[in-house]
Formats: sequence, C-alpha cells, structure tokens
Amino acid sequence: MFRKILAISSFVALAISLAAAADTPRASANLTAAQIVDKNVSARGGLQAWRAVQALEMTGKMDAGGNERRTLPVPGVKTGANMLPRRPAEPVQLPFVMDLKRGRKMRVEIQFNGQTALQVYDGSKGWKLRPFLNRHEVEAFTPEELQSAAAQSDLDGPLIDFAAKGSKVELEGMEQVDGRNAYNLKVADRLGRVRHVWIDAENFLEVKVEGSPRRLDGKYHPVAIYYRDYKSVSGLMMPYLLETTVDGVKEKEKIQIEKIVLNPKLDEARFAMPR
Repeated sequence: MFRKILAISSFVALAISLAAAADTPRASANLTAAQIVDKNVSARGGLQAWRAVQALEMTGKMDAGGNERRTLPVPGVKTGANMLPRRPAEPVQLPFVMDLKRGRKMRVEIQFNGQTALQVYDGSKGWKLRPFLNRHEVEAFTPEELQSAAAQSDLDGPLIDFAAKGSKVELEGMEQVDGRNAYNLKVADRLGRVRHVWIDAENFLEVKVEGSPRRLDGKYHPVAIYYRDYKSVSGLMMPYLLETTVDGVKEKEKIQIEKIVLNPKLDEARFAMPR
C-alpha cells in the first residue's frame, strides 16, 4: 500500500510442463486488457466481495538483514534510512503490523530492540516516528514521501474497480515471469501516473508489480515487487509473501505475512497525527 502495501505456503498456481506453458500465449492471445482484468478480479474473489472490504490488518515479519547494508524499500513501508538504522551484522526479521483502510489510509508499526517505529498516512497527510535513529518526536512526511503515499493504490490494488477509480488499463503483451507466461498490463491512474502489473496467464493472479524507482549512488534503479504464496482469506486470494528487487542490487527483501484480518475495527484516531 503505500508501496504499497503493502503480505505473506505454496503458490496457488499449479505447476505445468514447458510444453503447456508454450501453448498459453496462442490459447489466450486474443484476450483484451478488460477481459484480463475481469479474470483477475474473479480469480481474486470477485468484485462485490472486494467492495465489501473496508479495512485490512496484516501482521508478519520483514527482512532487515545483515552485512551492515541498509534495508531496501519495500511496498507500503518506508524502511532504509527513513525508518531503520543500519542492519545488524547478522540477518534479522522484524515484526510488523500494517493497517489499511479505504481512502489510502495506512499505519505501519515495526518492532526492533523494544522500540516501535511508526509510519502513518491518513489519505492526505502523513507522519512518522523513528526511535531507531534517536528521533523520538513525531515528524511530518517530506513532500517526496507525501507524493509517494498519494500515488499508492487503495487496499484492493490498482485493478479492482479501476475504471471507477479513474484509471485506464492497456495490454502491452506477454512476458515470462519466474518461468511462467504473464500478461503485462500498463495501468495509468487518474493523474496520469503509470505502473505495470503482470498477470499470470494461467491463474490470472498478480505475479509482479512495478515499484517506484529507487535512487542509489546518484542514479534511479527500477524496482519490482513479486507476489507469491497466495492463500484464501474468506474467499479472497491474497499473497502472503512479497519480494522486492532493485535493479543492480543482488540482495532481495521479503515481507512474510503471517495473518490477515478482513474488516478489523480501525478507529480514525489510529491514523491521526498526535498533537
């Protein structure tokens, strides 16, 4: 969410032979972008079921890894220099809780050494608390962080109800993602911001989403988020493992989701900046 969002076991996708995979483009090449989106919405549980979801709460662990390098940014969570200190010598996994609510509202709590870092966005304003950096006062989002937060999809992703959200979707072809055929969809939101989403050609679930480029060594590097380990949550298919990669960076970052709760009671005060 934010980058977004914002997940954690086996893939729902069935293993298929190389010959069967090779046949997929010919069998499904005549699908339009709208038809692919319809199949994706159906595979994820259906439009009406998703419209009934007003909030989500996810708990799990995220890599913070080792080798004294900074954490890579991950969907929905501003880590790295914005949230965490340099990594410990040995890899660790940090517990987190992520609350999402309609209107692009998000609250992330990350635990480390008995301290809690917070990152919160209420749909228009954002704030953070970074005790890991000895910053114990609430700070407002920077303009760049606000822009990033505002660009994130709602809790159901960029394809659910895309037309009602003012977005447009185009099919740019079919590519291989993790050895499987996937449709490459170009999604432009109502403000013209573009991202690509790859849909598995067999099960029609998202397998890869384009993230915002990351600035490293003075240059911007492409970012991709891979969705894995889908499970049913009250009939809705959700990935329980998110893996973020940055072009030119060997290490990958993982968010392992352990539990997802639909429609938890989230008071608006959880997203308000303390006074």
